[in-house]
Amino acid sequence: MSHGFEDARLPTHIEVSGLIRQAQAAGGFATVLQSGERDAGTLGILTTHSGKNTMFWERMPQLDGTRRFQATKLQDTENTTDFDEYIRRRMDQDPDLWILELDGPEMERLIDSDPR
Repeated sequence: MSHGFEDARLPTHIEVSGLIRQAQAAGGFATVLQSGERDAGTLGILTTHSGKNTMFWERMPQLDGTRRFQATKLQDTENTTDFDEYIRRRMDQDPDLWILELDGPEMERLIDSDPR
C-alpha cells in the first residue's frame, strides 16, 4: 500500500474552486482561462493586480521529492508578447493544463510555495 504525496493530492477542480473562493474572500477576482483534466490536470496560476506585476506559477519538483509552486515567468510590462507566447505554448504542450488567473492585491500569498 502506497502513501506517497500523489495519493494525497486534491483533485485539480477542487483545488481550483478553493483558490477561486480564497481570491474572492481576499477582495480579488479569479477566472479559469483554460480547464484541464478534471481530477489529475496540472495547474498553472497567473497572478496579477490590475494587469501589473503579472507572474505565472507552476509546480516544480523540489530536492525533497515534493512539488511546490514557483514563479516560472514574469511579464515584462514593456513587452507583453513574450509572456503571452509562453502561456500559449504551455497550453499547447499540455492539454490537461488548467490556467487560473487570480487578480487582486497580493494574490501570490494564496499560492505560497512553502507548504507549512
